[in-house]
Amino acid sequence: MQENIEKIKNVQLAEELGKRYLSYAMSTIVSRSLPDVRDGLKPVHRRLLYAMRQLHLDPKSGFKKCARVVGDVIGKYHPHGDSAVYGAMARLAQDFSVRYPLVDGQGNFGNIDGDGPAAMRYTEARLTEFAIALMDGLNDDAVDFMDTYDGEESEPVVMPAMVPNLLCNGSSGIAVGMATNIPPHNLSEICDALLYLIDNPECEIKPLVKLIKGPDFPTGGYIVDPFESIVNTYTQGKGVFRIRAKWEKEDLGHGQYQIVIKEIPYLVPKAKLVEKIASLLIDKKIPLLNDIRDESAHDVRIVLEPKNRQVDASLLMEHLFRQTDLESRFNLNMNVLDSDGVPRVMSIKEVLSEFLRHRHNVLIRRTKYRLEKINYRLEILNGYLIAYLNLDRIIEIIREENEPKSIMIKEFNLTDNQAEAILNMKLRSLRKLEENQIQEEFETLSEEKNNLEELLNNEKKRWQTIAVEIKQIKEKFGKKTALGRRRTEFSEVEETEVPLEVLVEKEPITVILSQKGWIRCLKGHLDLNDNFKFKDDDALQIALHAQTTDKLVIMDSSGKIFNIPANEIPSGKGFGQPLRLMIDIANNDDVSTMFVFEPKASYLVASQKGYGFIIDENHIIAQTRNGRKIMNIAAGDKALFCLKVAGNMVAIVGDNRKLLIFKTEEIPTLVRGRGVCLQKYRDAKLADIQFFNEEDGFSFNRSGGISTEKELLTWLGHRAQVGKQVPFGFPKNNKFFTNNNE
Repeated sequence: MQENIEKIKNVQLAEELGKRYLSYAMSTIVSRSLPDVRDGLKPVHRRLLYAMRQLHLDPKSGFKKCARVVGDVIGKYHPHGDSAVYGAMARLAQDFSVRYPLVDGQGNFGNIDGDGPAAMRYTEARLTEFAIALMDGLNDDAVDFMDTYDGEESEPVVMPAMVPNLLCNGSSGIAVGMATNIPPHNLSEICDALLYLIDNPECEIKPLVKLIKGPDFPTGGYIVDPFESIVNTYTQGKGVFRIRAKWEKEDLGHGQYQIVIKEIPYLVPKAKLVEKIASLLIDKKIPLLNDIRDESAHDVRIVLEPKNRQVDASLLMEHLFRQTDLESRFNLNMNVLDSDGVPRVMSIKEVLSEFLRHRHNVLIRRTKYRLEKINYRLEILNGYLIAYLNLDRIIEIIREENEPKSIMIKEFNLTDNQAEAILNMKLRSLRKLEENQIQEEFETLSEEKNNLEELLNNEKKRWQTIAVEIKQIKEKFGKKTALGRRRTEFSEVEETEVPLEVLVEKEPITVILSQKGWIRCLKGHLDLNDNFKFKDDDALQIALHAQTTDKLVIMDSSGKIFNIPANEIPSGKGFGQPLRLMIDIANNDDVSTMFVFEPKASYLVASQKGYGFIIDENHIIAQTRNGRKIMNIAAGDKALFCLKVAGNMVAIVGDNRKLLIFKTEEIPTLVRGRGVCLQKYRDAKLADIQFFNEEDGFSFNRSGGISTEKELLTWLGHRAQVGKQVPFGFPKNNKFFTNNNE
């Protein structure tokens, strides 16, 4: 008991937890989630391929059940669950997930619709030629081996990687505190970049990107990013690629057509994509689309039927690109383990350089290994030649001596290996023909030895050899082959504004705003004087007619402008929702006015104290819910009107019942400001404004009817004057019209 007490150590809990968590994090980063920059593989993939190689599942052999492979992997190399191993194996066989499949699958390995693979007891697999090239050199001491988790087997630390697998097939994974996401690329273009980098090791990244161009996704599509953006992404090792589906317009005759989507963005499940478009169609959020059909077999074929022959196909597709995953984004994060096992984000040049450095090390190791084998063979052949020259004496020693090996070594100055080889030589090898063959083999190997020694002593020649290997790989898997042709193309897309009519089905609505700030809409154009229902102690503030495709403009008392799409206003028989949930109006501000935005129009903005200015349409649009400040309000004042300019004259009346009329051109046009004095008040406020044409006169309510006054001389003046008494019969509320919503 005392011994156990003495073993107890006092530690800080926070410090100990930090150490344990760091240990776990590094294990996840290095042994599970991030690929090695040299072979582009994670441990599970590397062990899968090695186990299949040990089972002799090369491309020319037969298939074996995936369950057998998974059993070997988890039993010998990878102490994790079978589902994780089989999931990784299945992905390596999916030609829609991996650009250059490493596993040749037989059976159901899933599909582009998003369906998973069949159980591993039903599927079979073997290696592809690409995987064989990835492991070429394992028998030649090209890489280090380490013990497996149980110490009974050994496995490669990294693959020799004759092919640049990291960039060709990409990788993705989430570790602790970091992640990686690398898109697949075209092998032929990667090889061109590697050859350029060999000749120009100090080059900039831009020439490399001109050769690589960009990702090459197995599902095709278009990359719509500009070249400079792609260069910046590859330079930083982080960035975004925009991918769009590939589509074409099929003529059906008589002016009718249909749109056929033939390629979809990478990693987008086709079934969910079709379901999303169908859902938008049912919800009437794609007015230009009439129907969608999935006619896909082995190839993708999604058919879109437009509403009518007048629909612009490009406009319809632009809408779908914005609303669905027909346009998706791939977030590149080139976070990998370098040759020292340290995780870091690399540029495209660093990744290529690390691969070339690895190939250089592999070449040196394979050359030394081959040289060692040749030296051993030359030693044996040299012993054979000595034996042929002294054949009778050798035979005599073997027949008569008890220890022939030691005597031969001493008499002919042989090595132990040479003497052993001579003693093991078969009698049939004593023919003259065999002697000639040995002599020829000796000369051939001697020449090869000289070449290998020259290779080890000449770095320039080593890089030339690597360049030849890269060219051979390019020839084998390049663009001339069905596997190697580029699938993803590039396209420049102009950012076009999609009209709201394309996004929303046009329907008439009546918009209602209460005094407490609750907003809602009702279908159809209802009577604005109708008795709308409100909550207790609430009442109507503004009611107006609009279309679902309209944009509403709201101005608050602080001089801020807000915009709301009419289709986003809640509808139904309830009380709607608070306007402040849709736009950020300050708590101490109120809504002053609301109207339907009209393009190519100008608006008069006026405050309660009679200041104002004209603003054009370009500055009355707010892009965010925070709004846009257009009027500077003095203390004790508030923004009151935002009224469309609709005439060459303007009539202004204050609550002191003084009316002033002057020409519209006297009001300046500003982008933002307090404005100028429109009408002078002493102890009064602005009550109402009306625009009109001089020849038509101004109108107002009089005894329930509308009266028009064309004789303007009494009230005609200039801006900033006091004005004259309103005409007889002018409404007592000092408004030109009792219902100012019309």
